[in-house]
Amino acid sequence: MRWKKARGITIFFAKQAVLTLPAGTVTGTPLEETQITLLDTPGHVDFSTETERTLQVLDYAVLVISGTDGIQSHTMTLWRLLERYHVPTFIYVNKMDLPGADKALRLRELRGRFGDGCVDFTPTVPAEERAEALGVCSEPLMEAVLATGTVPQADLITAITRRQVFPCYFGAALRLDGIDDLLNGLQRDTRMPPDAGSFGARIFKIGADESGARMTYLKVTDGVLKVKSNLVSRPDARVEFEEKADQLRVYSGSKYRLVSEAPAGTVCAVLGPTKTYPGQGLGVQPDARQPMLEPVLNYRVELPEGADPTMPFWPCAPWRTRIHSCMWCGTPPWARSTCS
Repeated sequence: MRWKKARGITIFFAKQAVLTLPAGTVTGTPLEETQITLLDTPGHVDFSTETERTLQVLDYAVLVISGTDGIQSHTMTLWRLLERYHVPTFIYVNKMDLPGADKALRLRELRGRFGDGCVDFTPTVPAEERAEALGVCSEPLMEAVLATGTVPQADLITAITRRQVFPCYFGAALRLDGIDDLLNGLQRDTRMPPDAGSFGARIFKIGADESGARMTYLKVTDGVLKVKSNLVSRPDARVEFEEKADQLRVYSGSKYRLVSEAPAGTVCAVLGPTKTYPGQGLGVQPDARQPMLEPVLNYRVELPEGADPTMPFWPCAPWRTRIHSCMWCGTPPWARSTCS
């Protein structure tokens, strides 16, 4: 946590939070109780590869843009990744309470860089103005606007799912300004993807709990995953295995609850498998595409023959600093750094 505060960024990727949005009515539209799983990914360029892994399990994405800085080069990289993986996207323009934040300027920039599909969905926008903006996003929406002056909810959800419309919200997250509008939009304008029926899942992260137990983070895309069921590798997997799902954990922050089964749409950590890898598909779900982004710098530390890899890599504090500085060729004399 202190590293995140010092750098002002998210470092540990795909931290999970589960929210339950209550039923209600917003702008005359009845809303059912909805459970949303949020995966917080790093926005910093140093962790682009980790972010790309997570994008491949998302149903929808919320792209956060600074109201003062606007669209930056890394924002365009993330946008191209969202397009590559066909992820429907909502946009939240943050920090609108700071000097220099101009809503009209940011909206023009969004439309200029991302297309006319960027439509202002804040409640203060008149319905006629929003319908006119939606009409230019696709032919079905244009026909609906010309015929009735409005856009049916089902048509709007379809257009968002097809990445023809990108709802835009403006606010200040630290003051919770605009957050309720965004959550209402996610509750009203999204839908669950179709379920194939048979079990399928996609692995996006491998981690460990406080005791060191290996955890496989995955999203169940189809069917149901039950505790103690066998996870079998696909014929095209890099490693062949058949292992039990000994425990299913649904995390929300640092806390978790144990579940006996995980239906489609659930993001959970599975304890038991030891041969899984990020990007692996299970059941009816194939392996993910190879990541488009690669780290700028790769290195490895080779131990001398006979060294115990379970022992600490450094016997004293000065060497620790040199290990962490290996990108500047500061590794200890007994280790060779291979950089590219």
